[in-house]
Amino acid sequence: MEVIIRPDEAAASHLVARLIARELRARPQLVLGLATGRTMEHVYEHLCRFHREEGLDFSLCRTFNLDEYIGLSPDDRQSYRFYMNERLFNRVNIDLRNTHLPNGLAVDLKAECQHYEDLIRDCGGIDLQLLGIGRSGHIGFNEPLSALRSRTRDKALTPDTIEQNAPMFGGDISRVPRRAITMGVGTIMESERCIVLATGASKAKIVAQAVEGPITSMITASALQLHGRCTVVVDEPAAAKLKGTEYYRWIFDNEPGWQEFR
Repeated sequence: MEVIIRPDEAAASHLVARLIARELRARPQLVLGLATGRTMEHVYEHLCRFHREEGLDFSLCRTFNLDEYIGLSPDDRQSYRFYMNERLFNRVNIDLRNTHLPNGLAVDLKAECQHYEDLIRDCGGIDLQLLGIGRSGHIGFNEPLSALRSRTRDKALTPDTIEQNAPMFGGDISRVPRRAITMGVGTIMESERCIVLATGASKAKIVAQAVEGPITSMITASALQLHGRCTVVVDEPAAAKLKGTEYYRWIFDNEPGWQEFR
């Protein structure tokens, strides 16, 4: 695991976007795992700008989102399909047929989850998975005590997650769905590379636990310590409780692989 500390949220999101863009330019048929939420909005703004100003090409790219709410239609403004269309897909030259999210309206949820796993497998797996981290340390909607080998499945959301997502529903907790379909921790761990973006002082404690604490199903992001190629990008406020900051800064300043991003 690599930990990269940037001065602020703007610099952190810009670095993540540049990492994604570099991978996409090197591999036009990249299979890209995507995340939603306020943390990711700046990343998608940068990617849209790279497409518009630098010709970043999404035409051969295929995408799989981490999750989707159960009970929301794709045209619901709070659905993750609507979020992705509005913030990325409709603003770049990606083929919408190559963009995949779980179907939150599926009658047979177990069949839908297996179908999603099959789609990922048929594409050869996810090359690059973008991740945020929730206040309880969850990745996707893998809430505390999710099995670290879990697969795509339907999952009940915790009260903390519902509260955290309420701003996307006008601050009305009662409007937040109680269940979602999510990639499992095991599904995420099979990605060739993972990039985690976490910003803000409210994430400092959980980032430290996930990165430097014990591996535990209570904090599903901690499983990423076992991933062979995981980069965690944080801003200064989110890095405040990390113990190894001196070493993390040294790596970024001295490792040749980060030279073009300094």
